[in-house]
Amino acid sequence: MSIQQPLVSIITVNYNGNSDTLDFLKSLTQITYPNIEVFVVDNASNVSPDILKESYPFIHLLKSENNLGFAGGNNLAIRQAKGKYFFLLNNDTEVAPDFLEPLVNLMENNEKIGIVSSKLLYFNEPDILQFAGHKGINFYTGRGFAIGFDQKDGPQYQVSYRTFMAHGAAMMISRKAIQKVGLMAELFFLYYEETDFCERVKQAGFEIWFAGQSRVYHKESMSVGKFSPMKIYYMTRNRIIFTRRNTKGFQHYACLIFFMLFSFPKGVMMYLLKGQFKLVKAFVSGVFWNLFHHDIYKNEGLILK
Repeated sequence: MSIQQPLVSIITVNYNGNSDTLDFLKSLTQITYPNIEVFVVDNASNVSPDILKESYPFIHLLKSENNLGFAGGNNLAIRQAKGKYFFLLNNDTEVAPDFLEPLVNLMENNEKIGIVSSKLLYFNEPDILQFAGHKGINFYTGRGFAIGFDQKDGPQYQVSYRTFMAHGAAMMISRKAIQKVGLMAELFFLYYEETDFCERVKQAGFEIWFAGQSRVYHKESMSVGKFSPMKIYYMTRNRIIFTRRNTKGFQHYACLIFFMLFSFPKGVMMYLLKGQFKLVKAFVSGVFWNLFHHDIYKNEGLILK
């Protein structure tokens, strides 16, 4: 079947990252897919984002008065976007000129698909994979593994196939899926929101796919730092939130027990041995947050028409 060209709303969130966002927008000016609109959500940056609109007048620049996090920032734009598909892209990525056609083609030819993820390659090592699909989360341990991680790109990753989840740095969502399951849960703020969202999309009967011919190059963790206390805190806190929201019965308790008996002491010991005391505090704080917060099931509802 020939490819259709429905409107795709490309959305990125900027937080004190004007330089990366400018590079990202420049790469979008070189793409071959003709029917897009671009939203840049500034999450209350300390530096004015006006240079983004001045440099690329075609964008819709939305300025949030507060830092809404990854989910909240993307949700802000989704509410205003008009596309049949919403493509969420990190601002620390750059795209190949033909990255969009394989994604649209997959979705247009298979109505069961709710999310498609691009292939993620490291920006500084463009033949090395960061993401080529996912094997899923083990709900007894809370662990999950990406396909192709740190491997050299090859023919087996040039094709499209179903996957258990998408990567939030480059994933396209159908309007139909969001109309059915609602927006991403904003309580996550950073990390695991797309993992949680993928579970909701699958539970609603949609499929998730990986598109091996769609290439996106990722600089990774430019906004929060590779091993910053902020990243460790939210990764730890949200891993537990995800488990609490998406497991039941024996599975639920098994996963929490595994974390407390194995993952928790291992994490504390690892950071202590490295003398990373700020990371110890962040890790422990992420765990203890869950002991005092019980309203973790809030979803934003079906707000799209």
